[in-house]
Amino acid sequence: MKVQKLRPDAKLPQYMTPDSVGLDLSAALDEALVLAPRERKLVPTGIAVELPPGHEGQVRPRSGIASRHGVTCLNSPGTIDPDFRGELKVLLVNLGDQPVTIRSGERIAQLVVAPVTRVLVQEVVELSDTTRGAGGFGSTGT
Repeated sequence: MKVQKLRPDAKLPQYMTPDSVGLDLSAALDEALVLAPRERKLVPTGIAVELPPGHEGQVRPRSGIASRHGVTCLNSPGTIDPDFRGELKVLLVNLGDQPVTIRSGERIAQLVVAPVTRVLVQEVVELSDTTRGAGGFGSTGT
């Protein structure tokens, strides 16, 4: 995956262990950002990416910041299309009861790169039958 730094202090996405699935994304800020309880803000990463053809990027929360502070990503997973070339930004929300300060360089989310299957959409009059049918929202058990 090609990565362009949009500011000199931006951090490249990084796998933190040999078996990590997600690349950690870091905040790129001119000054610390404070997230009040139940407040949401779009946090820049200072990078743009060129995903491999046939792949998408999924922006997901980091478990550490979520468990310690109640900060998570809205619209999760956020989808990055392979033709997008703008700055990656992460929509964070503070679900905790205390303000949380985000500093430049702090790891705020993770990026999972995954293959995508595209389908041909075909309108039909009816769909095939299954045992489950139209049952949803708990219809297979509690």
